[in-house]
Amino acid sequence: PVMITLQMMQFTAVVLMLLLTIKLMVPHKRRHETQLATHARWLMATATTVLVVHFLLQLTLGLRVMGVTQSVMLNLTMLIPASYLLSRAILMLQLHGRLTRWDRWVGPLTWAVVMVMLAVAAAIDGQPLLSDTPELRLAENAGALCYMFMQAYYTWRHTMALRAMHRTLNDYYDRDTDGMLRWMQLSIVGLMLLALMVPVAIFGSGPWMLIIAFAIYFFIFYLVDSFCYYLTSNASARMQEAEENANEEIEEQKQMYHVEQTATKADERPINNGFMQQVEQAVAAWTGRKGHLRSGITQPIAASEIGIPKYQLTAWLHSQGMTYNRWLAELRIEEAKHVLSEHGDWNIDAVADYCGFTDRTTLHRKFKELVGMTPAEWQGQHVNISHK
Repeated sequence: PVMITLQMMQFTAVVLMLLLTIKLMVPHKRRHETQLATHARWLMATATTVLVVHFLLQLTLGLRVMGVTQSVMLNLTMLIPASYLLSRAILMLQLHGRLTRWDRWVGPLTWAVVMVMLAVAAAIDGQPLLSDTPELRLAENAGALCYMFMQAYYTWRHTMALRAMHRTLNDYYDRDTDGMLRWMQLSIVGLMLLALMVPVAIFGSGPWMLIIAFAIYFFIFYLVDSFCYYLTSNASARMQEAEENANEEIEEQKQMYHVEQTATKADERPINNGFMQQVEQAVAAWTGRKGHLRSGITQPIAASEIGIPKYQLTAWLHSQGMTYNRWLAELRIEEAKHVLSEHGDWNIDAVADYCGFTDRTTLHRKFKELVGMTPAEWQGQHVNISHK
């Protein structure tokens, strides 16, 4: 049988990272790419280029064969900036380029601290630079720990930003959009796992290390490929549409607040008196007209049909602990219950279409999630009870 050698793995990594770099650099289907997306793409291309150099040096210099210390020093030198660039590229998309100082400098500072520790350890041990000494091994352990702390920080930042993105989507679209950002969620988990696996990979040895290496290669391929797909698909545009609506709501609220403040000073009346009652009455009239049963209704369309400002609808929903997506789902499920009880001859496709769901699968999933049973099970129990 053909044995997979270390050199074969390193050569595979060089080729894979090179192909990913080319994929990121070639402007295929990116005619409408924003400046921010271009910046994020080049950050990721720089990261894969660093990885090409890293694996190429490992292959040509044979550092892994020379010993653990030599390989560890190169890994820490190259993998910290590569992980930082990958993390920053995703974070730029999440935050629209509005990075904090910590976001920009945690990675470079971590790399600088690790390089200083390695240099000091090499200077005080009195041995040649690539000698395996206790001082250098201690510095390498500390460097790996710094790397994990750096990635933990970016994982936290990614997670907070991703939650905000999910909330924005759920406040705009009337259907589930979790699939749009699933790659981002998996990439965040993967980057943290990479930070945990890399120290094991660079300090460990043995055939089982090939499994870890394959896992690292697969994750980097998945991250870059999903990143490119996100930029060229309509997911990015849909996300931007939802975020622009959220920004418009903020501006709308500021303008309305200023007007009401002026009126208050003139008339000395309380602001938003009866606000909740007015919104509830308008919403009740809209649902009474079955406006919520039309599929594809975004939040601005609903607010316009209800006859209230967008920000008021969102504020009312949030006051009840609801998002727009969840609110419509519950209303539609209630309507589905009514249809199932009154029209036993309707099939599930007809019920889903009438109640505003995109298909029977969505109805089935939402019904199971909110009611705890399938539409057929609920209908069966309802019929049994009604005939008792």
